[in-house]
Amino acid sequence: MFTYRAELHVHTVLSPCAGVEMIPPVIVDAALAKGINLIAITDHNSTANVGSVMEAAKGTGLSVLAGMELQTQEEVHLLCLFDGLEQAGAWQRSVDARMADLLNDEEHIGPQYIVDATGEFIRSEPRMLIANVDLSLEDAVAEVNALGGLVIPAHVERRAYGLLATLGFASPIFEALEISRHTTPASARKQYPQIASFPLIQSGDVHFPEEFLGAMEFEIEAATVAEIRKAIRGTDGRRMRILSLK
Repeated sequence: MFTYRAELHVHTVLSPCAGVEMIPPVIVDAALAKGINLIAITDHNSTANVGSVMEAAKGTGLSVLAGMELQTQEEVHLLCLFDGLEQAGAWQRSVDARMADLLNDEEHIGPQYIVDATGEFIRSEPRMLIANVDLSLEDAVAEVNALGGLVIPAHVERRAYGLLATLGFASPIFEALEISRHTTPASARKQYPQIASFPLIQSGDVHFPEEFLGAMEFEIEAATVAEIRKAIRGTDGRRMRILSLK
């Protein structure tokens, strides 16, 4: 069994709300500086920079999962996690087919840069990534699970795009829920008693290098979605816990 300190919600310069310094080498260095050895890249509605971060992390001891922060038709944000680029690519094609035909307003929303492993500019993403995708919560979970991935609703207690504030309840279709850096498990469960039975993860929702939280610790055999799912369920000796960072 191996111990992974994890940050499963990381944005790159592809997300218009992220800092321009969030390029692959900076992400890798910032994670390692915090003692983090497992991250997931979760840009808004896109996986285009995942491969570049994976390339930048080679040989560093940092494991990188492919991911996306999906914005559903209900305006809820979901972390969609995959082991590799093949699964993520299949998911991206499904999302692309359901994205609204909107152009990004770079001046007001922010730039969306696709970069290589060194952080060099490749191109801008012209589509507006922070927009609803024509996928329901239920359909998103079903499709991601069919690809071998894992869906965790993001920052569920937040008013903006949080599952609880938006819908008022947590569906049993989800195996775990994410809370933001701005609360604690005890506070979240007190505020929302309906989540008492759900396993919780906590993430930094990293948009800038200094926001790496590293609050999660997983005791698992390998840095894979299947192993994380076992840790969430507490099966086969796998475990997870939220670290006290005070």
